[in-house]
Amino acid sequence: MKLERYENNPILKPRGDDWEALAVFNCAALKVGDKIHILYRAVGEYLQYVSRLGHAVFDLRLNLIHRSEKPVFNPDLRLWEMSIEDPRLVEIDGEIYMTYVTTPTPAPPSAVRMKLGLPKPKQAYSRCAVARVREFKEFERLGTITPYDAEERNTVLFPEKMDGRFVALHRPANWVGEKYSVDKPSIWIAFLDKIPGIMYDHRVVMKPEEDWESLKVGAGPPPMKTDKGWLLIYHGVDYEMTYRAGVALLDLEKPWILISKTSKPVLEPEMSYERFGDVPNVVFPTGVTMIGEKLLVFYGGADKVCCMAYARIDELLNHLL
Repeated sequence: MKLERYENNPILKPRGDDWEALAVFNCAALKVGDKIHILYRAVGEYLQYVSRLGHAVFDLRLNLIHRSEKPVFNPDLRLWEMSIEDPRLVEIDGEIYMTYVTTPTPAPPSAVRMKLGLPKPKQAYSRCAVARVREFKEFERLGTITPYDAEERNTVLFPEKMDGRFVALHRPANWVGEKYSVDKPSIWIAFLDKIPGIMYDHRVVMKPEEDWESLKVGAGPPPMKTDKGWLLIYHGVDYEMTYRAGVALLDLEKPWILISKTSKPVLEPEMSYERFGDVPNVVFPTGVTMIGEKLLVFYGGADKVCCMAYARIDELLNHLL
């Protein structure tokens, strides 16, 4: 089974000559009333490769009705945030939370560095933090939640608490080897008593198994609750550095238990806007919402543009089961 691409992709492209001139990609999505709010990662220059977040609003037919002229969320140097990357949005108990990646030493991805002849940056861990979002105008930083010793990306919160605890999926890239029971970067689950708080009770949920995800896997958008289980869109990367999207189903009551996952990707780079960009051959899902019986998946194409693909939720679940 494959997701069907939106006929008017890309839904957002770079524009202007400032903070979003070069790339807009990896967008979070949340439906509020009859509008879909998008927070997208934007890049305006390559040398430091600083990412900021922009805000766009679509109606339920995916017509663009608003796009911010200025960034709505910027790095805070006082907190050693040199770049803000790859947001995800979720609503929990009436509050909107955004998880995002912070990097202390931003630099262009390897494909851009090679093109520009830039050296490889010094090693420094990226981490994931949480902010509370109010009307997409105010962002209250709540702090870093991923472990201090972990190189983190792809941290998402479940849309409801379990036994009064927050639940998160995360991808500690350096948690590999005999100590961690996995030999490649995998998707882990963890719990938090509060936010900000400390993650604990870490367990492996899913590790790379198929050829198309042979290098690493990571969570995409926050899991979506269905009567069959938690539906998780995730990405997988192979040794040729091609990014594809898959779908998994986690147990409702014990979400560290994997019920099923797709053996083949449901979305892979095929269109020119997915194959050619700052990082070629990338589809990177980061947002999801439901419109009727249709699941809308928002994703970044080639680290350059924002796109959308969709499927009927019942067909996805039947395919998984």
